[in-house]
Amino acid sequence: MHVKELFDLTGKTALVTGGGRGLGQQIAEGLAEAGANIVVCSRKLEACQEVSEELKSLGVESLAFKCDVSNPEDVNHVVEQTMEKFGRIDILVNNSGASWGAPVEEMPLEAWQKVMNVNATGTFLMSQAVGKVMIEQKSGKIINIASVAGIKGSNPKVMNAIGYNASKGAVITFTKDLAVKWGEHGIYVNAIAPGFFPTKMSKGLLEKGGNAILEGTPLRKFGSDTDIKGVALFLASKASDFVTGDVIVVDGGAHVM
Repeated sequence: MHVKELFDLTGKTALVTGGGRGLGQQIAEGLAEAGANIVVCSRKLEACQEVSEELKSLGVESLAFKCDVSNPEDVNHVVEQTMEKFGRIDILVNNSGASWGAPVEEMPLEAWQKVMNVNATGTFLMSQAVGKVMIEQKSGKIINIASVAGIKGSNPKVMNAIGYNASKGAVITFTKDLAVKWGEHGIYVNAIAPGFFPTKMSKGLLEKGGNAILEGTPLRKFGSDTDIKGVALFLASKASDFVTGDVIVVDGGAHVM
């Protein structure tokens, strides 16, 4: 098979949560550029609709939905509507995320629960719903967006969000265990652990601790608009057909410092 065929997603259907902005939007664009039809969903419908229209200009079909991934009814609605339109789901990108900054000793319980519900429970709920489809298909690629924060501790002067770190650590272990559970069904489960990318969620953090972050990053730069797309495409395509249960860190080398 030619290498271009390995990365070709023509005719595939991808569902990207949190696809209305940031890394989710970048991943959705990358998969669409490779030929996949895209479903984007998030809590903000208007943003997803704008992205969906942009994706259509690439020559693919696209749908947009409002969805709180921690709400089973929302999740099931998105999956049902996707199946009604496309008849299958080949790729799931669990990207929806939330964070809350506060010292550990002052972290409100409701803030902890919100972050865990979106990042960990939301990943479980969407994987469960889409997984039922993929088991029936006997094929599928699930890509969970974790974080480098999930594999190490964070300097509180730079990032003080223990709920976020803990939830992303949970996503990483969930990824590994689900890969074992569903491998026999032809379902691949991998994760991407991004470092610091300039997005709406990270804006305040980068403004406060950007210099310290760069000093701890061997490549001395933040992630760009294109740095996540190729990795996501690799994990979504035939190019990764002997890779499962893995976590690819995309952080400019910061995790090895």
